[in-house]
Amino acid sequence: MDPAIFKAYDIRGVYPDQVNEDSAWKIGCATARFLRSMLSGYERGQANAQSLCVGRDMRTHSGAIAEALIEGMNATGANVIDIGMIDTPQMYFAINHFGTCGGVQVTASHNPAKYNGFKISGLHAKPVGVDTGLKDIKHISMALLHTKGKVTGSVKKYDLTAEYKNHVLKFLRPNTRGMKIAVDASNGMAGKMVPAVFGDLPVEIIGLNFEHTGQFKHEPNPLIEENLAEVKAAVKEKECDFGVCFDGDGDRLMMVDEKGDAFGCDLLTALMVPYFLNKEPRSTVVYDLRSSRVVVEEIIKHEGTPRRQRVGHAFMKKAMRDSRAIFGGELSGHFYYRDNYYADSGLITLVHVLNIASDADVPISELIRPLRRYHSSGEINFEVDDKQVRMDELARRYGDGQIDRLDGVTIGYKDWWFNCRPSNTEPLLRLNVEADSKELLDEKLSEIEGQLGKPV
Repeated sequence: MDPAIFKAYDIRGVYPDQVNEDSAWKIGCATARFLRSMLSGYERGQANAQSLCVGRDMRTHSGAIAEALIEGMNATGANVIDIGMIDTPQMYFAINHFGTCGGVQVTASHNPAKYNGFKISGLHAKPVGVDTGLKDIKHISMALLHTKGKVTGSVKKYDLTAEYKNHVLKFLRPNTRGMKIAVDASNGMAGKMVPAVFGDLPVEIIGLNFEHTGQFKHEPNPLIEENLAEVKAAVKEKECDFGVCFDGDGDRLMMVDEKGDAFGCDLLTALMVPYFLNKEPRSTVVYDLRSSRVVVEEIIKHEGTPRRQRVGHAFMKKAMRDSRAIFGGELSGHFYYRDNYYADSGLITLVHVLNIASDADVPISELIRPLRRYHSSGEINFEVDDKQVRMDELARRYGDGQIDRLDGVTIGYKDWWFNCRPSNTEPLLRLNVEADSKELLDEKLSEIEGQLGKPV
């Protein structure tokens, strides 16, 4: 088994060269052993505590991989609840709904169709990353031999759609008005779950790329501007109230307004701040450190408690739990909710946007307009071999600014700031710059690119 498939937050690789039925069996076996070993004495006595949930996405090889994963779990004596083809957020719901010690979603998220992998969650759907168990699972699975042996665990298949639908729609206000929205499912799991959850509502959905063929018409990553072309065109052509584009496994989304203009997920976080803080004043809101200054300004303006966090769902979810935050937003399009087990959900985010749009007497573009008070570069990647050296050089050059190293290096001035952080898996530095004016943004980008080289 290729050790390179083990990433910081999940397991991912090309099928069948890196991720295949053999590696799936070993990972299933290792995951079941690890998650069950983490239970306390009290937890072990709960009804489904020693069982695991397994789900999968729509990739052509996900079914075979999920089957091998389950066989590996069963070989340890673990029982499995197979919930079939689902979006990743349904896994977080299932773990808490059934009370299992954890679960695994077979998916490669926004990667191309030739990839597959595993997102592992523990008790209460807490994320399992490199620092919270993934390293242990790697060590166990790398040492295993794949033998059929005696299978002592059981498998129960369960369609959780009705319960999941009720959970998502409990956040929808009863008086939410009818709207027309364009939804690009990117040929991913939103193509199944959006009709299943929203099909009975007075919302007209213009569906794009809902088909499951195992291939993607465009890359299932909504953060790339070119992947939004279809939903932008549909919004304008069909005169929609707004549009959304989901990623492959349905846990992230990107929005466009009624004019077909996309806006950053940090601006969506800022838009949701008063919506949540008006319901629960002085609550904590978590945001990742790449987010615009407008986010913290809106949190303070509405008397909330801002909590800045490093990038990554494992860090965001821990910060959410530690502070009992009401919600959190990440520039990547992940949005987290206290009342969703501190987990992220694309569908629940769509529900909250429907509520916000319904309450407003102006279109989405007018709600976003006052939040566009800064100029941002977006995330830019630079290929370097000496990541720490380059970040230290930036810290020296801009040593008169306010410096912190929560995640890479962040340096702030009164009228501009930037964050430069290393990729966990590639020889890349990721840069985000924000300034008070377009001219200042261009000037500072040029300066920093002079040190980091040409973007890739």
